[in-house]
Amino acid sequence: MAKTAAAIPTLPKRALAIIFGVSIATALGNTGLISVLPAIGRSIGIPDEMVVAIFSLSAVLWAIASPFWARASDRYGRKPLMMLGLFGFMISMAVCGVVVSAGLRHLAPPLMIFGFFLLARALFGLFGSASNPATQAYVADHTAAEQRTQSMASLAGAFGLGTVIGPFLAPLFILPVLGLAGPLFSFSLIAAAMLFVVWRFLPASPVPQGARPTAADRAERKANPMWKDGRVIPFLIYGFVVASCQTAQQQTLGFLIIDKLHLSPLEAQHNIAIAMMFGAVAGLLAQWGIIRMFEMTPRQLLRWGVGCAALGNLLVAVSPGYSTVVAGYAMASLGFGFARPGFTAGSSLAVEAKDQARVAGAIAAVNGINAVLAPVFMRLYHLNHAAPFLLNMALMLGLLAYAFQNHQLRNADPQPAGTAASTIAALERSDEAG
Repeated sequence: MAKTAAAIPTLPKRALAIIFGVSIATALGNTGLISVLPAIGRSIGIPDEMVVAIFSLSAVLWAIASPFWARASDRYGRKPLMMLGLFGFMISMAVCGVVVSAGLRHLAPPLMIFGFFLLARALFGLFGSASNPATQAYVADHTAAEQRTQSMASLAGAFGLGTVIGPFLAPLFILPVLGLAGPLFSFSLIAAAMLFVVWRFLPASPVPQGARPTAADRAERKANPMWKDGRVIPFLIYGFVVASCQTAQQQTLGFLIIDKLHLSPLEAQHNIAIAMMFGAVAGLLAQWGIIRMFEMTPRQLLRWGVGCAALGNLLVAVSPGYSTVVAGYAMASLGFGFARPGFTAGSSLAVEAKDQARVAGAIAAVNGINAVLAPVFMRLYHLNHAAPFLLNMALMLGLLAYAFQNHQLRNADPQPAGTAASTIAALERSDEAG
């Protein structure tokens, strides 16, 4: 049976601030890299499809490693896994900076630089993926079911704050000597600082007894992995499509702005940063403002999220100029800002305390693996600049219908995870509907 709200320890404010810092540091590094990646690729001479493919190997490793690190956090605790993730992120960014520096100085052919860049980024997917499920499970350990949606939205909002800061900082770190590699080295130093803060100041909170798997639990999990669990499969499907569309839009946006404004990659960097900042602010408005103001449930977030994202992608697809691109990207980001905490909180509420780390690992895997599809969207972009955004719109409208039709998504409210009986009842109704 799930723990009651009274039995769950409160998350200390300092610990919450540190966890937010971990999410912010990771987000600003990733979005900062995305914002400068088109300029890096075109300055070195790497084809556009290969530029976005730099994230692909990392995404596969992220998806494979995340469930493993989630299980490890049950055994070794949340804090050590956060530290491991930050260390992996720090090393990956530093090595990426070295590779980009070599490419900008033409010390190796573009294809060789691409290969080393791919491997350097892969370090993040393999080891950086440890922090995401650990932070989510840490918050879930200290949050009652009825507060879970807003807590997950706040955590997503911290990530959103990082996405605001990242594109803003990236151009400032393009230094005379380091050039476009400057942001990568800077983000590595920020990760190092955050690693020290976690090591020195984050309380080593023990994993709650109810969240520790027994031998029977481990045997059952091995026989029935989370991706086969009927309680969370709809959320994983929804999350994969949402994350794929958001990643595709983020990674295509820079190229669209460069081509639409007819500027050099370096000259367009300021415009790219502004557009990404507007999108990040919109996502932050959703997660730290609107969700709290209207006390939105996961069910509402799942529906409003993809509806807004569909409208935003349509605006980008038909945009006659830069301002409409920015407005459409902001609208889509507002939608993704609703949808991501919607499927994250919904999946968390669908399972009991002992499965929180596992579901966090599954969500982290979904959020990571989506990047493997980015080259496909980039290929569509070269065929027709509007095509990837129209495809995004169609997928979002399909998810909107799915959110109304699927039983688990229709009933994604805080109450179903309160007791084992309600969870069983939800599964029984799902069987009847299916």
